Amino acid sequence: MIYFIKFVYSFVLPPGLFVILLLGLSVWLWRRSRRPALALLGVTLLLYLSMTPWISKLLMGGLEYQYDKPELLQGDVIVVLGGGATSGTPDIDGEGNLYGSAANRLLTAVRLYRQTGLPVLFSGGQVFPDSGNEADIAKRQLIGLGVPGSNILAENRSLNTEQNAVNTAAMMNSKGLRHPILVTSAFHMPRAMALFKDNGLAPLAYPADYTASRGSELYPAMFTPSPGAMNNTGTALKEYLGLLAARF
Repeated sequence: MIYFIKFVYSFVLPPGLFVILLLGLSVWLWRRSRRPALALLGVTLLLYLSMTPWISKLLMGGLEYQYDKPELLQGDVIVVLGGGATSGTPDIDGEGNLYGSAANRLLTAVRLYRQTGLPVLFSGGQVFPDSGNEADIAKRQLIGLGVPGSNILAENRSLNTEQNAVNTAAMMNSKGLRHPILVTSAFHMPRAMALFKDNGLAPLAYPADYTASRGSELYPAMFTPSPGAMNNTGTALKEYLGLLAARF
C-alpha cells in the first residue's frame, strides 16, 4: 500500500502532474492535427524520461563511476570544492550553511584530514548576492569540527569550477604546495579534474557525495516522476556539457 500511494502521488503532484496534463493535451490535439500531437507527445516522453530515477541514475552513474577511491593517499594538501551556501541561516557557531553536496564534501575532507594531517584548502566564493561565501563558512565549520585554523586555507573568490582551478593553483603555488588531493562530488569530479589539469596541476581524485547507488536493480519507483530525479538529470547534463566545453 505504501508503494502504491507513492506511485499515485508521483503523478498527482509536480513534476508528474505536468506529464499527465501534456498527455491529455496530446490526445486533444490528435483529434485536430496529428503532426503537432505527435511532436507534443515526443516532447512529453522526453520530459517524462528526464524525471525518472532510471534515467537520472544512468546519467549520474556515467559520471560518478569514472574515478574510484584511491588506495594510497599521496599529496601535500586536501583541496575541497564548494557547492553552494546559504547566508544568514543559523548554525551552531555562527550564520551561514553549506548546501548538502558541499557539506558532504567538507565531511569527507575532515575525515581525510584526520587520516593524513594535511592542510585543507577550501575553494568557493559568494556566487549570488543572497548566497553565503562558501570558503568563509567552510573555514568556520572546519574549525568547529576540530581542524586547527592554522591548517586551513580559504580561497573565497571563485564563482565556478574554472575559477576554482585557477585560484587554487595560484594559492598552492604561493604556499609551495604541488600535489592536491581533490575532493568534490563524484558527478563533478570528471570536469574538475580536467580543469585542474589544464591549470598545471596533477590532482589525486577523491570523489565524495555519491547520488547513484551501484547495481542495476529495477523496480516500479525507478519509472515514476520525481523532483529529485529531474534535478539530478539536469545536474548530469550540465556536467556533460561542461566536459565538452572544457575540451575546446
